Amino acid sequence: MSTGVRIGWIVVLAIAFASGLRAQNELPKPPASAAATAGGTASRTPTAGALDAPSTLLKPPGTATPGAPFRLNIGLEGNGERGEVSVALQIVMIMTLLSVAPSIVLLMTSFTRIVIVLGFVRTALGTPSAPSNQIVVGLSLFLTLFLMGPVFDRVNADALRPYLDGKITSMDAIDRASVPLKQFMLKQTRTRDVEYFLELGGHGPTAVKDLPMRVVIPAFVISELQTAFQMGFLLFLPFLVIDFLVSSVLMALGMMMMPPVTVALPLKLLLFVLVDGWHLVVRSLVQSFA
Repeated sequence: MSTGVRIGWIVVLAIAFASGLRAQNELPKPPASAAATAGGTASRTPTAGALDAPSTLLKPPGTATPGAPFRLNIGLEGNGERGEVSVALQIVMIMTLLSVAPSIVLLMTSFTRIVIVLGFVRTALGTPSAPSNQIVVGLSLFLTLFLMGPVFDRVNADALRPYLDGKITSMDAIDRASVPLKQFMLKQTRTRDVEYFLELGGHGPTAVKDLPMRVVIPAFVISELQTAFQMGFLLFLPFLVIDFLVSSVLMALGMMMMPPVTVALPLKLLLFVLVDGWHLVVRSLVQSFA
């Protein structure tokens, strides 16, 4: 290496060493008190900030720190109670029950038989618009409430009240409410209808208390339709006799152009009023559920 290159390297190293010494001399020196604290007490004794930080972190969740923002903690842990259906599912169930409530009233109570029989009475009299549909349906509903009163009382006492008091869950309430309804329906259901739907559903010999509702309800509806049509046939017989008599008399008198309905209708109404027909029909309907 030449002498000029060596001299250049020596100059560069000298300049770097001088600039390093200058930077070290320009660093700020801590005050004496801070240095003393750093050398002695501060190394052994924690400061106030160091004491406050752990105490703030170790505070229970329920206590609020002055000046700190409020916080809301939402826990998803169970509290040891029995499992219950969520509020959203309960709302869905209630809306479903409200939508199918007419079907429940029609198919699981005495409404079916009553409204069919009253419709047959109106048809047999020959007055399709008197009484009106509203009156027939309203009378059927009130008779249904009267006949189903004991059943509804049992449902209220065994299922609804305990559920509202929080003693049972919603599923237990449904199971308890189905027992009185099932007993009522089975009393009005023919055995052959129950056996048919048991066989159709692939069920073996089943005890009465273990019969599922999907078997009891259709069997009950079929039995109610059969009973209602039998009562309707018996109601038609006296009015049919009046129609025959009126037609025969008109034919014998040569009044073939006279409609038999014109003469038979007043006679039917007269007979129905004289025997107190509505009372007899309603009493027969009520006694048929005894």
